[in-house]
Formats: sequence, structure tokens, C-alpha cells
Amino acid sequence: SFLSPGEQVAADVPEAFHGWNEDWPKNRLGFAKWLTTSENPLTARVVANRYWEQFFGQGIVATSEDFGIQGELPTHPELLDWLASEFMANDWSMKELCRTIVTSATYRQASSVSEEIVARDPYNRLYARGPRIRLSAESIRDQALAVSGLLSDKMYGPSVMPYQPDGVWQVVYSGRQWETSEGENKYRRGVYTFWRRTSPYPSMMAFDAPSREFCELSRMRTNTPLQALVTLNDPVYIEAAQALARLALQQPLASDAERIAFAFRRVLVRPPTDDELQPLLALLNDARTDYANDTAAAEKMATDPIGPVPPGFNVADAAAYTVVGNVLLNLDETVMKL
Repeated sequence: SFLSPGEQVAADVPEAFHGWNEDWPKNRLGFAKWLTTSENPLTARVVANRYWEQFFGQGIVATSEDFGIQGELPTHPELLDWLASEFMANDWSMKELCRTIVTSATYRQASSVSEEIVARDPYNRLYARGPRIRLSAESIRDQALAVSGLLSDKMYGPSVMPYQPDGVWQVVYSGRQWETSEGENKYRRGVYTFWRRTSPYPSMMAFDAPSREFCELSRMRTNTPLQALVTLNDPVYIEAAQALARLALQQPLASDAERIAFAFRRVLVRPPTDDELQPLLALLNDARTDYANDTAAAEKMATDPIGPVPPGFNVADAAAYTVVGNVLLNLDETVMKL
């Protein structure tokens, strides 16, 4: 309390850690040097653990938000030490750290499991299988845009305003309106999406993105019907399905089966099995028949919001393939890291 002055104190670092180098200035620059010196074991461990959590869904220290005495102990302390030391030895290169993790035999395992493994290690803390987690809100949107060929690789710059439902900003007490960005800006990565804490981007909120009203180091992962409604109906995902349909129709392929297999492989990075292909072919034929008899519905499904179909395209075909593309973007395997 400034009203009750006591013993005069000066800025310093905890005695439990390494000491202060007198060559460092006693300001934030000096503190940054103290945090990242090789004598400090904590910073590199925290960073390595957070990247491990991004790839595996759970850190080597499960409580990534708490490395203190109330947090959990690391399941593999030697591994965490090695990752941290390699991280520092590689000049704190995050790309090198990511490359080390994703090229490891542990990460490259299949995520399939046996009953015996599940019974022994239900949360995969022993890493006997590859990770199986739902992608983050931003990644789900970016992936849909990427596989459909819409994702912009433009870097940096101001925030953008992609599609969102009308009226969301009516609760915001300001005169500013949400104005959907034009051109490639509406297809930029989710990290560039304009964010207002009093009215966050709704489709990302459905997939557990935090409102950013406070710091949140670990996100929850939920599974709700609202998420399926987003990926089935949100204009971002409808447009991605339309673009994916046009990509499939533009391929020099001889049959519907080959075009569906192309779209399937583009989304899931593997060819479909016959049991997966046949229902998609049946869906395509049913949708094509329906849209051939309803020109207005076909036009809406094939062009809203992406725009007119290219010259030479059959609108009913484009609409039917959009339905198939929408199904592919909504598969459990699409939104999961397997």
C-alpha cells in the first residue's frame, strides 16, 4: 500500500532460478535475456510442451497452463528436456521444433487402436498410437478453403471480414458495421479474421474458439450439433463446397466415380473405399435428378455465394457436386486429426 511504506525493494528475479547477469540492463530487455538464456530451463520447456500439445492434443505436461507445483508432472520428463535443449540449440527455431515433432516415429503412428491399448492407456499418455483430436476452429475453416482451392496465401496486413450471418453485430454498441471483405481478402487464413470481444466471429465460437476476454492457454474441445449446422450451412463452407465441385468438374476425368474419388482424395488425402464411394455416387445421382427438375434450386446451390458457373458448366451437375462436396467437408475424418 502506498499509504503504508515499508522496506525499500528493487526489481530482481526469484532466487530459485539462476542469477542475474550484471551486463544485462534491469528492464524488460534484460528480463527477456534472463528468460531465454541457456541457464534458464523453464522457457524452452514451456514452449516445447505447448507445441507438443498442438500436435498431440495434450502436452507432455498435461496442465500446460500451470507448470508450478499445482500442475501435473511430465509423463516423459527426459523427452521434454531433450526437446527443450534441441529447441535452444537450434537458435529457438520454432520451425525446427515442429519438424522434429512431426517427423518423429511417435507422431507418424496410425491413430487406430485395439481394445487392449484403450484399456491400458485410454488417454494415450504413453503414445502407443498417433493423435486423434479435432482440429481447432481456425484450422477447420482454413482447411475447407485450402482443399477447395480458395485459401489465400497473402501474408500480413489488417484484419479482414469474411462471411458471417446477418445481424450478428446488432448487439454491438457502436456505429461500425460488418462489411464482408472483397476478393481474396475474404479467403484469408482465420488468424486474420477481425475479432471483437463483444461479438466474436460466430462460426469459430461454435468450435470452441475463446472470446479473448481473458487469456486462455488451453482450449476445450467439444462435440455439439451446432458445429454440424455451421459446416453444413455457413456461407464459408457452402462456398468451399461449390469451389470443390467446380474443381472436380474441371478435371479431365471420364466418370462420376473418378471425379468423386478426386474430390475425396483432395479432402482426406486418401482414395475412397468402394463402401465409401457407392453412397456418394448414389447421393450425386439423386441430387442431379432433383436439380434437373428444379432449375431455381440448382442455380442457388451452384452459385450462391460463389458466383455464376463457368461457361460450359451444367448447373444441375455443379449443384449436385456441391452437395457431395458439402458432405465431404462434413465427414468426421475431415475435421479430425487422425
